[in-house]
Amino acid sequence: MNLLRKILFPFAVLYGFITGIRNFLYDKGILKSYSFAIPVIAVGNLSVGGTGKTPQIEYLIRLLSPNYKIAVLSRGYKRKSEGFILAGANTNAEEIGDEPFQFFRKFKNIQVAVDADRRNGITQLLSQPVKPDVVLLDDAFQHRKVKAGFYILLTAYDDLFYNDFMLPTGNLREGRSGAKRADIVIVTKCPASIPEAEQKQVKAKISKDMPVFFTYIDYDDAVFSNDKKLAVSEIQTVDKILLAGIAKPEPFFAYLQAAKNKTMVFPDHHNFTGQDIESVMEKAANRMIVTTEKDFVRLEGKLPAEQLFYLPIKSAFINNENEFNKTIIDYVGKGSGNS
Repeated sequence: MNLLRKILFPFAVLYGFITGIRNFLYDKGILKSYSFAIPVIAVGNLSVGGTGKTPQIEYLIRLLSPNYKIAVLSRGYKRKSEGFILAGANTNAEEIGDEPFQFFRKFKNIQVAVDADRRNGITQLLSQPVKPDVVLLDDAFQHRKVKAGFYILLTAYDDLFYNDFMLPTGNLREGRSGAKRADIVIVTKCPASIPEAEQKQVKAKISKDMPVFFTYIDYDDAVFSNDKKLAVSEIQTVDKILLAGIAKPEPFFAYLQAAKNKTMVFPDHHNFTGQDIESVMEKAANRMIVTTEKDFVRLEGKLPAEQLFYLPIKSAFINNENEFNKTIIDYVGKGSGNS
């Protein structure tokens, strides 16, 4: 913990007190939470950014969409619009945000909407001609105005919430006790293999009773452009630019890194300006540019299509995947929503 964060510790205590009061008011029903008669699954975290919400939402889409009409509702972080928007033919990343747009262009058989007011967002989705069977709330663990029927809490392996502190001393949005609202905890971004003894230690520190699962980021074996697919093995030694505007980009760089590669790092959810594009083009010259899937949706059309490629990722379970799947499918199958 750096010196500035230590100095700001009194503000962390104050922030924790304020969020604790807010949660107490919701827990006691003094502030009202609204529930819905369909299954609503909220995916979120206690900390700010970097826990792998996007690949986890995509995992749920793949799991449920063969049998249910799915809608994903996000606030649309850093979008250049307001209110409720249901993605359609003319939607772009600036209008709804990079992650919702990624869901929209990747999964053709789902609905994707954005609204900072999740209660209104769900209400609007249920008023559409085609109503969803299930709503997935992206980054909504602290959005207590809606009472989801099922909560999935994510915590990154290298930044576990029980070792963290409240903002601004640490990265927590609310106190560690907020984890009690979860139905499941997923430890994300793990090494591909973790000893059983270590898993037990982590589980014991998270909860004695709550199911805890462990996942890792599984990188694709190919990169993609709009019309090409190249094996990672083919480009491993190619002189290229690696570009990322995500939280914690180091594993992405490590997976593709070669001695000649140059890297460019931008803030998470960065809106690329004309000056940024000029800088990228100057550094890239005629070389291949490989970026993340989230960045690709913001860079498409701004950089030459023949140079721009992205590397897909997905969330993969280290063990107990069938148990996780059954838990989610059983909840949705009950069809009783948030009772």
